[in-house]
Amino acid sequence: MDQSEFELEISLENKPAARDPVAETIKRDLLAKKGYDIISKVRSGQYLRIVLKANNEEDAKEIVTNMCNDLRIFNPVTQNLNIINVKKL
Repeated sequence: MDQSEFELEISLENKPAARDPVAETIKRDLLAKKGYDIISKVRSGQYLRIVLKANNEEDAKEIVTNMCNDLRIFNPVTQNLNIINVKKL
């Protein structure tokens, strides 16, 4: 079977119970001090865009999920991996 190229957009976000020092700093030192004290919560994360070859969309999702777990690209104890979008190129 011919493989197609897929582009996957992935977000890695801290779980709700995990501390988020980057977001805390943004909220405390930037937003509140610059007049955006109406913002009550900020969470930070990472965004990845990956292009790969796979047989289909489901295989592409599985490959990326396995890759992120195997290579420890994220910490499953403190972060959630979300596949935001998958498109065939």
